Amino acid sequence: MVNSTDFGIRLQKILDYYNISAAELSNQIKFNRSTISHLLSGRNKPSLDFVMRILQKYPEVELYWLLNGKGSFPSIVKKSAPIDTTTTSEAIKIESILPSNRHLTEVASCSLNNPDVDQIVIFFKDGTFKSYKN
Repeated sequence: MVNSTDFGIRLQKILDYYNISAAELSNQIKFNRSTISHLLSGRNKPSLDFVMRILQKYPEVELYWLLNGKGSFPSIVKKSAPIDTTTTSEAIKIESILPSNRHLTEVASCSLNNPDVDQIVIFFKDGTFKSYKN
């Protein structure tokens, strides 16, 4: 069940992220301004229609994060510069990042040489990430 107060806080984070007002959000998703005000204050729970419009307009918003606060926002990771997979230097870099998990290092190294793999992203506990792109 969606907690109305927490949903309002997450909705405010979306507004802050895009640097828009509630009135501007109302115009963008074609939704009643008073409804958005009630959602921001925690008075009302969001309708399915409202949630779907947010998700359609803002692809960086994850459904599970919006409804339950689990996951991350924004969800789209900024891409780093492409790497040259013709050398073994990336395998060495991956090993230096993942020294304690040999299996994961081998999978990542092999995947970088596979033309069907587009990108590998490693997320760290401190919220940072490293992206390797073919």
